Amino acid sequence: MIESNVPLAERMRPSRLDDLVGQEHLVGPQGIIRKSIRLGVIPSMILWGPPGVGKTTIANIIANEVKKPFHTLSAVSAGVKDVREVIEKARTTGKSILFIDEIHRFNKSQQDALLGAVEKGIITLIGATTENPSFEVNSALLSRCQVYTLNALEEKDLMKLVNQALQQDVELKKREVEVKEHSALFQLSGGDARKVLNLLELVVDSVPEGTVVITDTMVQQVAQKKIAIYDKSGEQHYDIISAFIKSIRGSDPNAAVYYLARMVEGGEDVKFIARRMLILASEDIGNANPTALVLATNTFQAVNVIGYPEARIILAQCAVYLASSPKSNASYMAIEEALRVVNETGDLPVPLAVRNAPTKLMKNLGYSKGYQYAHNFEGNFADMEFLPDKIKGRRFYDPGKNAREEELRKYLKALWKEKYGY
Repeated sequence: MIESNVPLAERMRPSRLDDLVGQEHLVGPQGIIRKSIRLGVIPSMILWGPPGVGKTTIANIIANEVKKPFHTLSAVSAGVKDVREVIEKARTTGKSILFIDEIHRFNKSQQDALLGAVEKGIITLIGATTENPSFEVNSALLSRCQVYTLNALEEKDLMKLVNQALQQDVELKKREVEVKEHSALFQLSGGDARKVLNLLELVVDSVPEGTVVITDTMVQQVAQKKIAIYDKSGEQHYDIISAFIKSIRGSDPNAAVYYLARMVEGGEDVKFIARRMLILASEDIGNANPTALVLATNTFQAVNVIGYPEARIILAQCAVYLASSPKSNASYMAIEEALRVVNETGDLPVPLAVRNAPTKLMKNLGYSKGYQYAHNFEGNFADMEFLPDKIKGRRFYDPGKNAREEELRKYLKALWKEKYGY
């Protein structure tokens, strides 16, 4: 029986960058965070990634390495008053690091309270989030921070963590432990260091004395007793939302409602569910049914006002509508192809005819010369090229095979015979 009251994951938390497992792109020899620490110039940053991949650990290591005052707040319990108190302390103690866990839970006023101190360098902000900061962190604060993406740990990383724990942890070294099979350990952890270590400890602790031989069956038996059916901060969180989205994309309202119920029952954040449906409404339905985006937008706004338990009804209505709607990813494919061409061709010059000409000099240089104002022509259409010369004639948007976009195809074909005359 393990005697320590401190969980294994916490006992094994590294205090040096060299001991951190994973995230080589950030902390490896050429990693930006390692370079920043080496130079002693730490930018304000948002660490974005799934649970248990090193966000809090990296923040602690940065504070240790640069020897600056370090303050921690949890967005779950902290308010504007707490933020201001830290800022006042930083004014007197000198430049400080403020780590905010789950920063996506801060509302706008709480985030705004950070702006001035971050901009003036009074504090270096390190925020940790499992949610896309583009949605959850306001643009003013986001513009003052670098966003670093952390990845789920790979199997080799998890194996290294398990071996380190068995070799280095004081409590585990008291036991004779053999990991005969490791697949279940890794699968149930979902790339989460905290989960794999704490599950390892649970399994070892399930054998009161003697040698512990860890097998997949043994791990699964312990996990069924100890791990929740729906862990909204772990692997299930990503598996269930993936199944939910794929069910809607696959036009199965029954499966969509089932997976929605799994998330609702597990207490999943209503904004997270609504936001994913909002993205899907454009990515997977688009102009096959433009009303889908309207309904998804209204759903997102409504559940923010309503909350559980009634929000489940609104979410279900939207999920059923989206699943039952015709599908098209034509707009998504159009922007992906356009981005590919932009990356391939660079900053091509905009044709003079469609450039802005607010000054006399610009007009003399030919800006806007030859531009044909569409409303001066029959059908409000002027047959002219708007794309740069190098890619003129390119078609990025190919209407989907559905009733609404077939109408768009006919309309575009009548206007642009060369692009849509097939």
